Amino acid sequence: MTDPAVSEPLRTLLTPITLRTAGERIAERIVTAVALGEFVPGQRLPNERDLAVMLGVSRTTVREALQRLQASGYVSTRRGRGGGTFVRTDRGPDADDMIARTLAPAWADLTELLDFRHLAEQLIARTAAERRDDRDIAQVRRAVQDYARATDRDSSRLADHALHQSIARATHNGRLVDLSAQIRREVSLGFDAEPYSPQVRRRAMHQHPSLAEAVIAGDSAQAAHLAAEHFSLTEEMLRELHARIRLRSEGDRDGRSES
Repeated sequence: MTDPAVSEPLRTLLTPITLRTAGERIAERIVTAVALGEFVPGQRLPNERDLAVMLGVSRTTVREALQRLQASGYVSTRRGRGGGTFVRTDRGPDADDMIARTLAPAWADLTELLDFRHLAEQLIARTAAERRDDRDIAQVRRAVQDYARATDRDSSRLADHALHQSIARATHNGRLVDLSAQIRREVSLGFDAEPYSPQVRRRAMHQHPSLAEAVIAGDSAQAAHLAAEHFSLTEEMLRELHARIRLRSEGDRDGRSES
């Protein structure tokens, strides 16, 4: 029986705290990565060893995460040649809740990271335009062509990464090269892959050549402007996902309060 003398705020404070395991947190990150298009239904996930290296955790933690996802019906495992762990085409029933647990607690930090990237990538593009040499120009042009020729999501991602690294290297500052790669990993929740969709690729097909030409032409102000515009693609996807999950959560709470 609840003690009437205990106020509602105090009862809230006395509610038992559920501590999530590392495996549960990694499972939530994988689900969020799928929602952002970093992995798609039907795709085979990297193996345990590669996931452990990407995310900086033990293989035991990764194994626990994959077991949780399999139990929830979010991934399936196939044995034998060509086997592995695959994202199921039908999303698990608790997917949005798992995404919310990943994004909500860290949203303030993620917003700050996106703002930092907005500033840093402008600096990188501006500096690249000021310092690029003939070799840099050739590499940037080649990277733009490689992205245009990419035929699937994996080759598009590799070419996208190569393009932005070629621009970063044109700064002739190793710390800026490392910074660009580090921010990419953090924004992608450790998976080192930008959120992806066909819409993102179409916009990038237009934006990449414009950004590259500004760098090549030595137009530092235009390069900085285009870099800020281009990297807003990832921010938009993250914000849209966060807003959708928040609205769903609020709707669920309203439904429970009316019942």
